[in-house]
Amino acid sequence: MAHAYKPHAAPGSTDDYHCTLVNPHLTQNSYIISSQFIAGSAEVHHAALFLLPPSAAALAERDNKGGKGWTCFGLPLPNTVAGLAAVPLLTFWTPGAGVDDFPKGTGVTLPAGSQIIMQVHYNLLVGDRPVKNALVLRTVPTSTPLLPLHLDLMLAPPNIPCPAGVTGPLCNRVASLTNLGQRFGASAVAEVNGIEALCGYNPSDPPVGDSASCTSRIDKSGYIVRVYAHMHLLGQAFSMVLNPGTSEAKTVLSVPDFNFHDQRSYNLSTPIPVTAGESVKVTCTYDPALGQELPILRKAAPHFVTWGDGSTDEMCIGIAWTSSVLPNTHDSV
Repeated sequence: MAHAYKPHAAPGSTDDYHCTLVNPHLTQNSYIISSQFIAGSAEVHHAALFLLPPSAAALAERDNKGGKGWTCFGLPLPNTVAGLAAVPLLTFWTPGAGVDDFPKGTGVTLPAGSQIIMQVHYNLLVGDRPVKNALVLRTVPTSTPLLPLHLDLMLAPPNIPCPAGVTGPLCNRVASLTNLGQRFGASAVAEVNGIEALCGYNPSDPPVGDSASCTSRIDKSGYIVRVYAHMHLLGQAFSMVLNPGTSEAKTVLSVPDFNFHDQRSYNLSTPIPVTAGESVKVTCTYDPALGQELPILRKAAPHFVTWGDGSTDEMCIGIAWTSSVLPNTHDSV
């Protein structure tokens, strides 16, 4: 980052999402073969890296006044309806991650002239010191014989009631969603409702409990070579299952002892073949009692926990990267 950034909370919130534009000055089409996000301080809750192709550069430059970045709750470029189609997700950084190598024989396409958006979530329950993050990308030209990776993003909507014996005005789901909108804007509530509908649930009456699940479809045929799981501080366990409920069911990823402070991506030693249209189910399990047990969460009022951008809200994200054919696992770069 050219400038340190001092996070500041949205009104009524203890969180800040800030985007910084990074120009790697690539003059030839390339593959990213590894990345390393370096968090400048403990205020960094997590970060997402997005590809900004040359065709979308004007959208970001409009917000990047003085090169100091912009506020970006939700999608990195909220002023475009194109969303992730225009600015696709490259990868996540979460506490515990170091140098993040993509599987040997594969890479993520980075066209010449592209830039990177670093979307950083700052948790002001930790502090509000000025932060200067950094990003290291290792790239090779696309003339290198690598397989480009395709990313499937899988979301599930948490609806976690206050634990037994805990009460408060925000323990009501409707009141909690209203509070979410007050903190992050009406688009945050629309995002919750959109995920519920995407998973086939009634946004006004979704399943409630200490777990969240959703079944989606694989986009492209090929081989799953890399997977990732993300939750916030209540997260306890995660699973990703291919063709759930059938004789062909296969566990792609199981994290039975999820630890927010030790999240990472996993490169599969044995790639898993998939066909476009196959179902895949992600399930996240939470412990709502941690809201009263963890010192950092005790700073917030008890509340019905839904999907949200805040550190005291929750997420359930699974990612699978696929290659079109089996990668050559010999180190060719």
